[in-house]
Amino acid sequence: MAEIIANSLRFHVQRLPAADTGGDAGARVVFLHGLVVDNLSSFYCTLAVPAAQAGHDVVLYDLRGHGRTERPPSGYDTATAVRDLTALLGALGLDEQPVHLVGNSFGGTLALHTALARPDLVAGLILIEAPLSGSWVDNMLDTLSVAALDLEGSEVPRELASLGARKAARLTATADELLNRTTLIDDIAAGRPFTAQDFARVRCPVLAVCGEHSELVSGARELARHASDCTVRVVPGLGHDVLQGATIELRRAVLDRLAGAVRRQPEAVTV
Repeated sequence: MAEIIANSLRFHVQRLPAADTGGDAGARVVFLHGLVVDNLSSFYCTLAVPAAQAGHDVVLYDLRGHGRTERPPSGYDTATAVRDLTALLGALGLDEQPVHLVGNSFGGTLALHTALARPDLVAGLILIEAPLSGSWVDNMLDTLSVAALDLEGSEVPRELASLGARKAARLTATADELLNRTTLIDDIAAGRPFTAQDFARVRCPVLAVCGEHSELVSGARELARHASDCTVRVVPGLGHDVLQGATIELRRAVLDRLAGAVRRQPEAVTV
């Protein structure tokens, strides 16, 4: 575990060095998790450790206000999240060559915003159930607003702690603080939805993975229609739960994509 100061904020970061596989140097991969009750641990065993074992240099971090990262009262808009990420890459010495971003749920949205704002830093995107349409974000905001009202003044965290459910108590308390004591909901609501013109500006290769029954499939397909190099993979039988519901299949797809990216690099370049 490490604490890194970036963009004037203390971030909880885990870096997994690449295993020596005896082959070419692997990719540099940064994982971006989803909102509120999520943190870097959702990637740790599912994708991050396998990626490191396959020879890739892996970075995971808790987003602003999440997990063990510092929780300021404001700054939860996507532009600030992009600045957080780019500053963190600089602090880690990883801003000289582009990295691959793997984002789950809202982490995928942040990954795409980063590719648009700083294309020089992004070698490729893997978007897992990423919200790419304004309608889905509106629905998510409604859900978060209802959750905020339910958690305001709630005794649930204390009750869970008294029952020994420490992890659930911690996640519930974190959700309460994020939703009721920061600008997270307002910042997300003020964001601009992606447009076809945005999608057309994406120049790096993209793999978008969605569950068959997810509302997000249409957004992924719209991205594929306009981006120069985007593949959509739909996982049968699942909704917005691909990371946990199809871990093995997803892991294979991610590792295959990273291995292919390394093979496509010129010999003099390591990313």
